[in-house]
Amino acid sequence: MNSVWHLLFDVAVMLILFLGIWRFRAPQTARSGSFLALLALSCAVGVVLVGNPIREPATVVLALLAGGAAGWVVAARINMIQIPAMVAFQNGAGGFASFLIAFVELTHQRSELVPIGQLSGVLGMVIGAATFSGSMVASAKLASVMRQTPVILPHHGWIVVSLLVVICGLGVLAVLVAGPALLYASLALMALSLILGLVFALWIGGADMPVLISFLNATTGLAASFCGVVVENRLLIACGATVAASGFILTHAMCQAMNRNLFQLLAAADWKPAASGSQTSQTLPAPHSSAAAEPQDSEGLSPLARAVEAVRRAKKVIIIPGYGMALAHAQFEVVQLAERLNEMGKEVKFAIHPIAGRMPGHMHVLLAEAEVDPDILFDLREINAEFPETDVALIVGACDVVNPAATSVQGTPISGMPILAAQDAKQVVVCNMDDKPGYSGVANPLYADPKTILVLGDAKTTFGQLLRLAPTKKASLPNGGDAF
Repeated sequence: MNSVWHLLFDVAVMLILFLGIWRFRAPQTARSGSFLALLALSCAVGVVLVGNPIREPATVVLALLAGGAAGWVVAARINMIQIPAMVAFQNGAGGFASFLIAFVELTHQRSELVPIGQLSGVLGMVIGAATFSGSMVASAKLASVMRQTPVILPHHGWIVVSLLVVICGLGVLAVLVAGPALLYASLALMALSLILGLVFALWIGGADMPVLISFLNATTGLAASFCGVVVENRLLIACGATVAASGFILTHAMCQAMNRNLFQLLAAADWKPAASGSQTSQTLPAPHSSAAAEPQDSEGLSPLARAVEAVRRAKKVIIIPGYGMALAHAQFEVVQLAERLNEMGKEVKFAIHPIAGRMPGHMHVLLAEAEVDPDILFDLREINAEFPETDVALIVGACDVVNPAATSVQGTPISGMPILAAQDAKQVVVCNMDDKPGYSGVANPLYADPKTILVLGDAKTTFGQLLRLAPTKKASLPNGGDAF
């Protein structure tokens, strides 16, 4: 292909990809954005296959068919609760591909590489290998194959620093040497980078998974971009850089949402076992059963009946979904209840915390699957000021993102983290599996608030019961309230 036409084609593919990414900004256009991104990447694969000599075309075709079929089967069998683990696994696959390409180019095409290509190959191999092992750990934690709490090894920080120093030294050696020494240096680099990714990901707990996922997404793009430099492919450089930039921006946004320092979080510098200090245990009231929190005029009513009564009388309801909603697969019942309340003339909104769930945008994905109206989804900054005028804050499987201890208690894993101000609502209904702390391990004083109604149990079952108790049409009661 003529170089000018090749450049124009590359630019066209990049523009289509960027247009697809831009359309991800709104749920209404996200589907078309996915198709545009798929078109751009398909064109990129096509031009690589057409524009480069292939010694074994049959092998390439078989590999594409096998990989495509495997991906299709896996994607078809994955449900929404498994999406975070699958995303982490696929992210690791990208890192795996990057470090293999870099390894092959360094060890077999060394004489043809310019110095910047050699350096990029080393960086692509190191970052790709660390991303692969780190993503596999993240995927295992998200799939509950591994414990989700942080695993802190003895002298964990020094282990990471030592690995980084040795990797830097071997990286310099790999750029300077050739022949068998280069092969041995590259193999050692890969092994140590795999260990680095493993050790690095172990100390990230389940509550910090959105940050880890977005960070690993960025490093996958970075590794791919370096590989693009090695193989001299503009599209790979541009696409990898785009993924890296967006991943780092998202990582920054996640850290802001948690009021966390990225370096401290990734270095486990500010991790402490939850509720280990005397201040935490003395400041937070212990959660108790819903019966203890019942108002005097509601004695004798079950928590579910009290929740029905509270929502029935409410004119404005804010629903706060959390990871428990995902575990219970309750998003369909939650959205159906929201629609039912809207039909009854009530104002209903969803409040989405940026780190609710186990990956960025997890709650949006779940609610979109249930075909929620995107116009009633609001993030923390948009909706927090509305809680004082809200009759009922309806919490579904969320704990840490509505925990007032984040703003009132020092020295906990969530101290300083912005939360959804559910405690400011006139009444709070909590539909959680139990009244135990969330992934942070910090007790939630909201559960002990007299205006809180705890409806404990499976959220899918709870909302199914609420739906059965709710009428299909607006009706009036003798006391003038709306039927529910």
